[in-house]
Amino acid sequence: MEHVGNGVKFLGVSVLSGVLLAGLALPAVGAIGLTAKDTAESFSNIPDDFKTPPLTQATQIFDAKGGLIAKVYERDRTVITADQMSPFMRHAQVDIEDARFYEHGAVDLKGVLRAISKNAESGTTAQGASTLTQQYVKNVNVEKAGDDQAAVLEAQRKTLGRKIQELKVAIKLEEDLSKDQILTNYLNITFYGHQAYGVEAASQRYFSKSNKDLTIAEAATLAGMVQNPSSYDPVRYPENTVKRRNVVIDKMLENKHITADQAKEAKAAPLGLKYKDPQNGCITAQAGMGFFCDYVRHVVKQDPAFGKSADERKKVWNTGGLNIYTTLDPDKQAAAQNAVTKKVYVTDTVSAAATMMEPGTGKILAMAQTRPYGLDSNKNQTVVNLNVDAAMGGGNGFQTGSTFKPILAAAALESGMSNTQAFPSENKIEYPQMSTCSGTWKNTVKPKETVKNEQDSEVGPYQLKEAMARSVNTYFVQMEQQVGLCAMKQMANKLGITQSAKGDAFQEVPSMVLGTLELSPLTMANVYATFAARGKYCTPIAINKITTVDGKDIPVPQSQCSQAFSEQTADSLNAVLLNVTEKGTAAALTMDDGRKIAGKTGTTDEKKAAWFSGYTPSLATAVWLGGPAGGVKMKNITIGGKPFTEVFGADGPGPIWAMAMNQALKGTPLEPIQTANIPDPQPAAPAPGTPAAGGTPPAPPAPPAADPNAPQPGGNPPPPQQGGNPGQAGGLPGGFPGGFTLPPLPGNGNGGRHGGGNGNG
Repeated sequence: MEHVGNGVKFLGVSVLSGVLLAGLALPAVGAIGLTAKDTAESFSNIPDDFKTPPLTQATQIFDAKGGLIAKVYERDRTVITADQMSPFMRHAQVDIEDARFYEHGAVDLKGVLRAISKNAESGTTAQGASTLTQQYVKNVNVEKAGDDQAAVLEAQRKTLGRKIQELKVAIKLEEDLSKDQILTNYLNITFYGHQAYGVEAASQRYFSKSNKDLTIAEAATLAGMVQNPSSYDPVRYPENTVKRRNVVIDKMLENKHITADQAKEAKAAPLGLKYKDPQNGCITAQAGMGFFCDYVRHVVKQDPAFGKSADERKKVWNTGGLNIYTTLDPDKQAAAQNAVTKKVYVTDTVSAAATMMEPGTGKILAMAQTRPYGLDSNKNQTVVNLNVDAAMGGGNGFQTGSTFKPILAAAALESGMSNTQAFPSENKIEYPQMSTCSGTWKNTVKPKETVKNEQDSEVGPYQLKEAMARSVNTYFVQMEQQVGLCAMKQMANKLGITQSAKGDAFQEVPSMVLGTLELSPLTMANVYATFAARGKYCTPIAINKITTVDGKDIPVPQSQCSQAFSEQTADSLNAVLLNVTEKGTAAALTMDDGRKIAGKTGTTDEKKAAWFSGYTPSLATAVWLGGPAGGVKMKNITIGGKPFTEVFGADGPGPIWAMAMNQALKGTPLEPIQTANIPDPQPAAPAPGTPAAGGTPPAPPAPPAADPNAPQPGGNPPPPQQGGNPGQAGGLPGGFPGGFTLPPLPGNGNGGRHGGGNGNG
């Protein structure tokens, strides 16, 4: 009686469904002559994405030479066509799940009646009667739910309403699509366990081969897993899997899709797994490329080229199915990664980061850091990309020290200042009053803020080339006063610096020139790439090309280039920065092949960060060294097994830069750096009252600086010129050339503090 009761319950539901759907369940040409089209006319058309849904697929990210960096996916799937599938796979899936698939319509009445009988006999409702088409519809609903767990559960609910809805869609699908197409779609969407969706991903996961190359036994193994991927998991339960596989083989024989001999051979075959663990995400990238991989992810999710809204861009990334060809040069990446890990140990309290860029194109060629990409802090792993801004997956940046000084020099030269400009450059001075874009900065605190040179012996006067070589702080503060904070800010903006790495607004304060603004290595590498490209600034790009799995091109963001300053200014700046590596703070840095390099050292207050940024005409690299959180004072410290009393840009990051550049440029043509001829300053004749040898000579009178609070007819006055370079304009009447906005007439001043930082070389 209990069995009868269960049977009646099931029959009641089935009859209800039958009444509601009537002849809709019959084949296209049924026994009583009804067709799906006859009975589906009252249904509204189903969305096209049920016919060919945009299935989530794996995206592959490649380096510039075509090497795979990483495979990323929400669901590991590779959609393939029917002719790319094994015929054994197609037969096996149909034979085990819906042997009458090609005979019935959207609903199999014989299957329903058989299920009623079996369930009545067993006293359960274990046997279902869903057709392969109905299963496909359910899978589409789950796929469309994405990572919304509530929507997934709703798509999987076993209710009468849900069943009727699925049946209505299944009927319309059978009208619009061929049986072969429905089967192909089903085989591409179905889950096979171990993060493998679709038959191609499953074939690669379990047998390390394409689906079209599967044997009968291998195809039967996969087909048998669909009903219960956990119970028939060939990795965990191989015996269960073999039993299930053999059931599938028997079904294939029963339906005459294989011969008796083929069935016997297939059942005798070992399971033969060649299993490969799921490799998902940037964490799987080799050679330190995980951080660059993560940067590419941020580009796709943030650049408007990939969608107008954040949701649209997220969908592009999550749907996947892309082949992303990036700008990353694997040889230069290896060079950078080798340098940051050989010179700084992963267990050190400090870390190093290096970014390489191609001048004149904006292409990011390498992005490396000491600590590996990952989530295990016990192994000193991190997912914070120290090379980039916070918005792109990075940290809050680091003060850049004196590597910022060339930006002011570029602004000064572009405004017409001579490349031999001298300033008194006393050893210690108070920050002078300076013009800003909106008024005047005044040193109003008590006692007044001061700036001092690194060495007591650094007493001017100095000209630009020597001041840069020595990294004389007071020289550049006096230059800053002459040029104005607004012009320096505008030059920084032209070089891509519009805010801090954290995203804070650009503050016009005198300490800017000493590198107090916290920036990323990527930003600084691009600044120096602009120097190398003779003033041509290009926005950074990480992607060369993107194609879909079916070969269609997707538009990618292009680098936007502009002339930040003139080639004449660039040639003078090149000469100044070349002198830094030949006679200045970076003179110890050399290239193995003797090629010329230009660059600038930088060290911040308390030695919490040290930099070297430099370039050749074809490659610019910025290297930062310091505590990842910015709080490590690099004094009496051991880095990479080497003890340091205190770290400077030349002896900390400098050797990392040299090692990386030597390896990256090995075997490439030597390239001259184009420079202007800047004569070295001549010793001044002793003036009356000069002290005896060994004393400190008196500084000459300071050039008269313009009072920013005084009205300026026709713009700012020209800066004082000393030994102007032939062919280079001095200050011109009516204002400075170079496209800078002149400061306004006197205002109230901001009276703010200038901030910290000593800008030491």
